[in-house]
Amino acid sequence: MSKCFLGVDVGGTFTDVVLATTEGDVHTHKVVTTAGDPLAAVTRGVQELLAATGRHADEVTRLVHGTTLATNIVLERRGCRVALVTTEGFGDLLRLGREARVEDDRYDLFFSVPDPPVERRLTFEAPERVKFDGSVLRALTPDAARTVAARVAAESPDAVAVCLLHSYAQPAHEHLLGAALRDALPSSFVTVSSDVWPELREYDRAMTTTLCAYVGPVMAAYLHRFQAAVRALGVPCAVEVMDSSGGVMPASRAAVVPVATIESGGAAGVLAAALTGRWLHEDRVVSFDMGGTTAKTGVVRAGRPDVTYDFQVGGRGSFGSRRVGSGLPVKLPVVDLAEVGAGGGSIAWVDRGGAVRVGPRSAGSSPGPACYGWGGTDATVTDADLVLGYLAADRLGRPSTAPSAPDPDGIAPRFAPSPGGVDLQIDLAAKALEQSVAEPLGIDVATAAGLVHEVVNVNMAAAIRVVTVQRGIDPREFTFVGFGGAGPVHVARLAQMFGVRRVAVPWAAGVGSALGLLATDMIVERARTCVMDLTAVAARMIEDLFTTLERDACIALGVGEGGERLVERSADLRWAGQSHQLTVPLPRSTFDAAQLAALPGELARAYRAAYGVDGTGDAQFVTARVRVTRSVSKITVPPRGRPAAPSWPEPATVRDVWFADDGGFRPVPVHHWRALRPGDQLTGPALVEGPDTTIVVPPGFTASVDQWRTVVLETG
Repeated sequence: MSKCFLGVDVGGTFTDVVLATTEGDVHTHKVVTTAGDPLAAVTRGVQELLAATGRHADEVTRLVHGTTLATNIVLERRGCRVALVTTEGFGDLLRLGREARVEDDRYDLFFSVPDPPVERRLTFEAPERVKFDGSVLRALTPDAARTVAARVAAESPDAVAVCLLHSYAQPAHEHLLGAALRDALPSSFVTVSSDVWPELREYDRAMTTTLCAYVGPVMAAYLHRFQAAVRALGVPCAVEVMDSSGGVMPASRAAVVPVATIESGGAAGVLAAALTGRWLHEDRVVSFDMGGTTAKTGVVRAGRPDVTYDFQVGGRGSFGSRRVGSGLPVKLPVVDLAEVGAGGGSIAWVDRGGAVRVGPRSAGSSPGPACYGWGGTDATVTDADLVLGYLAADRLGRPSTAPSAPDPDGIAPRFAPSPGGVDLQIDLAAKALEQSVAEPLGIDVATAAGLVHEVVNVNMAAAIRVVTVQRGIDPREFTFVGFGGAGPVHVARLAQMFGVRRVAVPWAAGVGSALGLLATDMIVERARTCVMDLTAVAARMIEDLFTTLERDACIALGVGEGGERLVERSADLRWAGQSHQLTVPLPRSTFDAAQLAALPGELARAYRAAYGVDGTGDAQFVTARVRVTRSVSKITVPPRGRPAAPSWPEPATVRDVWFADDGGFRPVPVHHWRALRPGDQLTGPALVEGPDTTIVVPPGFTASVDQWRTVVLETG
């Protein structure tokens, strides 16, 4: 019997809904995000897609949700009133923090570090002290814990974070405080660092735990309402949520550790790129996701996204998520992303020096780009792309009215386009560009639109450079995968900037992240710091540590004894005297004396690869990491036959399109994606219009259609 899955991705401008079946059918829908209440758009999108496909809500066996809610709460500083309890003498931990003055902040004489999410008066100190090895220097008594809890309760915070010094090695004091706080504040959200992520680095762990509490009440309430809303529609299954590491977890778990969803939507996009790579037999791809508000990019190697354990929320775009001090640290596994405020709704403006700037401010879903006709007057990237001819002055998101080609082989696309759309009005776009850019610079509207298009490309190229060149990766060896509503318009030009010769745009690219939600399994990661000299530790101690982490992860996944699962192990190692460590993978077998003896060599190789020089000294084991995967039913899109002999189809229409390197406007053939068949080829310049996006094929590129209806662009 066919199973039915739903993926729901709530973005800043649009909410994307994908319905997929185990038979290979994929149906998509896009609705405008309701900023005041995102669930209104979710409910509408699900209802409309079910009605359009003739499916009943009770047929849905899996629903996966991706959301930027946690990130937005942190960036917009609209979280709850949170208190922090820490070790006596460390009350200023968050206030001291770290500072990295980057980009234009380096020249700001009045620069000030943003305040932490906890007021100083809501920071409390507990009379206790634990050493790094877990031994107790000063015991926390039950009476002392109740006294601290009473002081916290007197301030009536919405949430409380507990982070004590070296609690990763000995969590008893944190658990004692947590119990006392829950007794004193039964209606408040209470979380402790040893339950969130028990790793060393006090500031990072404290901020991670604080952010968990900061977003906790809002996220818990939102997920409860989300589950209630889909249940009211008749969807019987429990909601799953994409976490930041590229797996999914039950919504009940996300409500307990909401900070794990900090890059939920971004991770889903990279998984969609990895899925496209598998169709192309490419295990090295660069993911480029450009929506209405932001552009995100990440790297897939060996078929899997790169993951970092040092993520900065709100880090500046050209330095990415790892630049220490450029944002708020989150000590959790996160798909390594660089993100910039560059989307279709990003607003263009001219600064005091006469330079064109784009973003990070966005028109969002309300009032939206000027061309939407919803009251927006600022010029945006979408307005520029419309004036340049990349987008049709028609309905964005309306299915092509062109008939599909005959299909004797039964290989017609089974992706259903979204109904509805948005009217794009070129006169409103031109007026906005005239007022915002052309008039201040004394240039014509077309030139202004071309400048906006190139500036946003440069901004997005900086993000790609972060996850490739700055990581020691040559992007020319990768295939670029472009998706998101605006991504296919810009991705080929970005590939040219990096000398990349192959670009892929999957069908349903406009809802790529929602597609990625349905392409992954249930995953739980666990880690624990236990600093040990490798010359003074027994292999059995390390095996016991891994076994405990694996058991905890299996419980969180609901995998019973002997249940089917994939377990991956890794360890953080360092040379004695160093303050930072490197992660090395370990065999999945029982950790024994042979593995222990091999660790110094593994550290030496990792150190050489990372820094280009040899490290020396005694090796130390720092942190054990376990990743447990439980396979679940997920999206499969089988190929629809083999590509036919190469053919060059006739365009549906022709319109004038701007290419700066080709002398400006020129007539360009426009093809309807639904009418293209596997084996069809196009020569740039050309446009391919899909139901939810447009692919720009610049001069010098050729494009071909494969059996998944993916459009593959190649040059040189």
